[in-house]
Amino acid sequence: LQVSRWRCCSATCARQTFIAPNADLFRPHGRRARRAEQIVRLIGHSVGGRPGERLLGRLGLTTSDDTIIRALKRGDQGHAPECPVRVAGMDDWSQLKGTSYGTILIDLERRRVIDVLEDRSADAVERWLKRHPEVETIRCGLYARGATLGAPKAQQVADRFHLLENLRKSIEEQLSRSYTVSRRSCLPPSGADPLHANSSGGHDLMPSRAVQHQYLLRQRRLETRQALFGQVQHMASAGVAARDIAQEIGFNWRTVYRWLAREEPIYRSPLALKPSSPLYFEAFLKERWAISDRSGRCLFSDIRHRGYTGSRSHLERLLSQWRQAEKQPAQKMGEAITHPIILNATAQARDPLTGYLISPITAAALYIKPSGLLMPAQRLKVAALKAASDEFSIMRQLAMRFRGLLKSKDATGLPQWLRDAKASRLHTMVRYARLIARDLPATANAIEMPWSNGQTEGQVNRLKMLKRQMYGKAGVALLRARMLPL
Repeated sequence: LQVSRWRCCSATCARQTFIAPNADLFRPHGRRARRAEQIVRLIGHSVGGRPGERLLGRLGLTTSDDTIIRALKRGDQGHAPECPVRVAGMDDWSQLKGTSYGTILIDLERRRVIDVLEDRSADAVERWLKRHPEVETIRCGLYARGATLGAPKAQQVADRFHLLENLRKSIEEQLSRSYTVSRRSCLPPSGADPLHANSSGGHDLMPSRAVQHQYLLRQRRLETRQALFGQVQHMASAGVAARDIAQEIGFNWRTVYRWLAREEPIYRSPLALKPSSPLYFEAFLKERWAISDRSGRCLFSDIRHRGYTGSRSHLERLLSQWRQAEKQPAQKMGEAITHPIILNATAQARDPLTGYLISPITAAALYIKPSGLLMPAQRLKVAALKAASDEFSIMRQLAMRFRGLLKSKDATGLPQWLRDAKASRLHTMVRYARLIARDLPATANAIEMPWSNGQTEGQVNRLKMLKRQMYGKAGVALLRARMLPL
């Protein structure tokens, strides 16, 4: 490269020599030509720092991984000029699971990432939308309030997948109310009263409501298991084969053979509490709870210093039971369980081919599946569910009607569906209808408009892949540089 060097004739000039600028070839004080820098950014954008260092070394452009990352995060990194965004989709992504989250924004028309935000809040989305007043349609969900404040004239669209998923969970919860018999073996009552015994071997005069509930539930499970054991013995004395008994009660045939060889049911041995259980530190947690120190993060840090080896989610489950117990009104100990325990399990829906009870998870998945997509064995299960109870048929009818609304691209029948769902008097279906009614325009737009959350979920999956490639150490600036197109 040959350039002209110039000298200044003025003695007062601070710059004695200079060359003619050539910004098309290189930056001022740059050590590489712009074309070489573009190659460095392209390699870094595609594969990252250290893989890019190895690849560029083979191509004859010796550089370090830090230089590649700096070039990628530089302000003039060469991103394509931002085009007006008409349809925007947004979703959250996890920086540190359970602790901090960010937000990713997608141009659903061009199917590309347009921005990556550091936090997951309605305020951040509101500020971003105010900088982009051209947005006409928003696929939001969690950010409905920020979308309303930032772009009040834009149309909000709910996600069809999550609408069906929430319907499935509502059906599963409704079915779980009828499946209250536990098939797990439970502990027999010991000499000491477990209702008043604590983890340290002493006695609590005021046991928590959660402990009372668990104790009563265990007692009911024990009664259920004892009733089933008596039923097995009675059927065996009547000459019924062991495999026929197993098919009748829904147990494995090996369990029935073991029961027939014994005079009492087999119970699990009680396990001693370990440091991996938060109940191991129950006395300390109750002390902190009594002085209104109820932050799960702080309590987790405190018991970790005292030897706790379990997870924070395990501790949060225990604390949520305590919080729920405080919200419930005072009840008698015998009224702690609101749903009755069904001792006669034969009244529930069973699979006609195997004789086993149909689980709520399986039943809920079948209820939102159209008849044309059901396999022959699945059709038999659906027929058994309908024959078992009238509410099963009502939920199946409502689920198929709602699925038909999503496929029809016509939202005129949505208000009538909401009225029918509320008139069904099924608790979970009424609650689901009320949730949809709160955001009725977004649900109607989800039915009539073609936009969905599939592209957003795919970009979140790509972001997770990049985080794994960089061993989870990438900051938001680096993730944004690699997610946005060059």
